[in-house]
Amino acid sequence: MVRTPPELERGGGVPAHVQIERWLLEAISSGDMAPGDRLPGERELAARLGVSRMTLRQALATLERDGVLVRVPGRSGGAFVAEPLVECDLTGLAGFTEQMRRAHLRAEARILVARVAPAPGPVAAALRLAPGEPVHEVARVRSAGRSPVALERSFFPELPGFLEEDLSGSLHALLAERYDLAPRTTLEHLDPVIATPEEAAELGIEPGAPLMRIERTAYAGDGTPVEHAQDLFRPDRVRISVRSGVSAPAPPPDPTAAP
Repeated sequence: MVRTPPELERGGGVPAHVQIERWLLEAISSGDMAPGDRLPGERELAARLGVSRMTLRQALATLERDGVLVRVPGRSGGAFVAEPLVECDLTGLAGFTEQMRRAHLRAEARILVARVAPAPGPVAAALRLAPGEPVHEVARVRSAGRSPVALERSFFPELPGFLEEDLSGSLHALLAERYDLAPRTTLEHLDPVIATPEEAAELGIEPGAPLMRIERTAYAGDGTPVEHAQDLFRPDRVRISVRSGVSAPAPPPDPTAAP
């Protein structure tokens, strides 16, 4: 429920729609409104605030653009408080489980596929195997706070007893602890894609909704590829970040040095 609306300042330096945005943000950050809560209808809320529906819509549109609200059309729709975005930092090697721990969220996995399969051409090339050579394929829906946020499909070289292990947690930790194949470096490519009907059904979204695909090959310390994966993230639930820095420039060549 929305708490009692504030008395908006009239004729001041802060526009009414900005005051409404600040009020709603405070209501959400203070816990008065939680993810999934529905705002009153536009007509009712505008009347309680003493503003036009156009002014209210301007505030709601800004909050929707910023990912704070989700507006659903239709008779049963309306404006709802959105789930907070989950930060995923690709700079290091922290996997999904560790990323969720840092965000104080519980990471969950629903296993869709866990089998031995012939390696498709791109997978075989990434893992330096012959096409059709057997690999372990694991597909999972990853959730944060019980909300599905990613669809993972990973391929691993055949490893003894791999499919009998617990595959609901960190697979990178499993590689490190069980097989001494801790990933040390990764090569990742990011591409925007749209959800197929099958992917949409698993992620709880509409077919054709945008997704961010991260194609990843992970390598052990000696350069051996140990995983090739394609992860699909919901951009309405996950914000992907990469940190970078400027390395010190190389010193100029010494003209007195011998060739």
